[in-house]
Amino acid sequence: MVKSKNNSSKDTAHKTVRGKSRELLKVQSRIHEIKDKKSLINVPYRKMISSTMVKSLSQSIRLKLEEEKVYRDSKYTARQMAIELQTNTRYLSAVVNSCFRKSYSSLINEYRLKEAVKLLADKHYKNKTIEEIGLMVGFANRQSFYAAFSKFVGETPRNFRLKFI
Repeated sequence: MVKSKNNSSKDTAHKTVRGKSRELLKVQSRIHEIKDKKSLINVPYRKMISSTMVKSLSQSIRLKLEEEKVYRDSKYTARQMAIELQTNTRYLSAVVNSCFRKSYSSLINEYRLKEAVKLLADKHYKNKTIEEIGLMVGFANRQSFYAAFSKFVGETPRNFRLKFI
């Protein structure tokens, strides 16, 4: 049986989409795997927080990031989050360090970069400039977005986007 040209082009398009999806997942996992270089084993204040409080606080932090997407606000600070979670910045930092294995700013940037990667790969956002996408996900300016993106993804946002458009 001979495949029609139409079916063959559909197969090729499907393989291209799968390849792009794999590339997107690979980049997102690379962002997630990057850890701070600081030693996180002996986190100050960690021993002073009960395990119940650590669990509760880590869930609240995750909720703030995943549901409320507070990282989109470039002026959102660890102090603001601590106040909203009714704790102090030292406990917040200790929980972030021990549970997420990174600093507060690295955690925030991880969420920003994951969203930026999705938006840059999404055709619905092709009319947005790279700078607009950086601002949408919470970076204060183009330079900080480019620097963080290049460091964690391994290429510029522009080069990354070209693979998906």
